[in-house]
Amino acid sequence: MKQNQYKLYRTQGLMLALLFVLSACHQEKSNVPHGTTNKKNEVQVSVVHPVLDQPYFSLELPGELKAYEEVVLYPKVKGFVKKIMVDRGAKVTKGQLLVVLEAPEIIQQYMSAKSDEQKFQEDYIYSRQSYERLKKAALKSGAVAEIELDRAKSKLKKDSAAFISVKAKTNASAQLQQYLKITAPFDGVVTEKNVSAGALVGDGSQVALLTIAQTQKLRLTVAIPEKHAQSIYNGIKVSFTVKNYPGKTFSSNFSRKSSVLDQKSRAVVTEFDVQNQSGILGGGEYAQVKLNMRRPSSTLWLPASSIVTAQSGVFVLKVENGLAESVPVSLGIRKGELQEVFGDINPQDHVVKVGSEELTPKTKLLIK
Repeated sequence: MKQNQYKLYRTQGLMLALLFVLSACHQEKSNVPHGTTNKKNEVQVSVVHPVLDQPYFSLELPGELKAYEEVVLYPKVKGFVKKIMVDRGAKVTKGQLLVVLEAPEIIQQYMSAKSDEQKFQEDYIYSRQSYERLKKAALKSGAVAEIELDRAKSKLKKDSAAFISVKAKTNASAQLQQYLKITAPFDGVVTEKNVSAGALVGDGSQVALLTIAQTQKLRLTVAIPEKHAQSIYNGIKVSFTVKNYPGKTFSSNFSRKSSVLDQKSRAVVTEFDVQNQSGILGGGEYAQVKLNMRRPSSTLWLPASSIVTAQSGVFVLKVENGLAESVPVSLGIRKGELQEVFGDINPQDHVVKVGSEELTPKTKLLIK
């Protein structure tokens, strides 16, 4: 029986020794950072070279469709709405009469100005004829005193100036009459009608008569974030969808952009003209826009596995004279397994393919 106990204790001791050895091996293996360590304490790593590339990439952003032109019509003069020819939703053409106002005092002012103009015109004609007769008579020596000729010439100039002044007032009064008729400034559709016949408008009243929008052509406006603002180029094409027509895709081309970054949104407002002769789009819709963009010049790309994100920041590890060196980087766009990076690296550098926080700076590295 003692012999059996001895064998049992011996077996347990061997098992404990084996477990200790396995634990030590596991501990040693866990201390090796993403590579194998040789006798010189060098960590073997795989490296890659940053690649210069200028690929196209897609970006999805919200946008808004707006009328290509839109105007709110206010009356220039005070008056009553005599007749309004259109209603909300009506299509109008450039120059079409929309609203007629009635202002009797303006008509009276014009008639008074016209009467004054006629009177001063007759005075001017009489003065001119008198001066011409005296001037002709003065050709005979002693027939007309020189002072009489000068007096006639002075009266002619005075009457001429008075006639020109009154004629200008008549033209101004006539122009006020033109303001009583309001016409469409361009082809479009009436989107708002705020008054009816008989309403008093103008001269301090802030009520607009009509709002007209041009919808045969629309503006698709998209705010491009600051980090992508330089990726907009002439000829860029976009596709977009709207909730009104699920499953239908529309397209457009780049038209213009603001050159200054908006300080509130930190974005560049970009416009794409959308042809809408069919009228399928009304304007005012929100759109989901897909842009096919490209950097203006080539940038550096690395495998996403090379990027290390830690509490201290985002960095990559490059091999410099056999030692690990941490290089802070900022990230751009990502395409598949490749990540765009910006930092103090170049295409000739050896960057660790699989980065890790365990590879601290000055760690001895051996390139596989």
